Order: sequence, then C-alpha cells, then structure tokens
Amino acid sequence: MALDMRVNLEPKQADEIVNREIIDGSVTGELIDSHIVYGENGKLCIISVYEKHYYRAGNRLTLTVIIDNMEGATRVHSISGGGGEGLFRFDWGASKSFETCVENALAEYRI
Repeated sequence: MALDMRVNLEPKQADEIVNREIIDGSVTGELIDSHIVYGENGKLCIISVYEKHYYRAGNRLTLTVIIDNMEGATRVHSISGGGGEGLFRFDWGASKSFETCVENALAEYRI
C-alpha cells in the first residue's frame, strides 16, 4: 500500500500534524526515527518511520512517511508494511488503515 498527496503546508508543519495523529491519536503508535535532509533555498525532506500495533493483523506494522518540498509544493508519501501472517501477508486491512491516518490528518490541507 502507498499514499501520495500534496498539501499547502510547509514540510515541518505537515510533519508535526502527522506526528500528533499517529503518536497522540493512538495508544500504541510511536515514532521509531526521523531524519531531515536539507537542500538549497529552504528545501528539505523529512523521513520518519512509525510503528503501531494492530490487533486485527496480530502484530506491529511500520509506516514510512516522506515529506518534502523539493519540487515546490509539499509532497507527502507514505508506505506501510509488516502486516499479515504467513506467506500470504493478509493483514485484514491494517496497512491501509495505518496509511489512512496520514491522509485523514492532512485532508483539510490537500491540494
């Protein structure tokens, strides 16, 4: 699963909103690590990896969120993974649900 959207926020503002949604908005959500790459003329890219337990998947899922303004408007891209059991990786929709956290948190800023 993957999400790609543009928002009318600065990257650091978008990052703060996503952090609040995932960390403060759930019991098991946590930020594993975050890294900022600075470019020229105020451009930057924030890469954050989150982890959250989903009972329906029976394990913890990861969500990688990349927020950058390298091409002008702030782009938000997220990829979830780690869900499912066995060879088929069926996770009862937990991966999509984790990505939806980002989409819902930034919905009012989407362009």
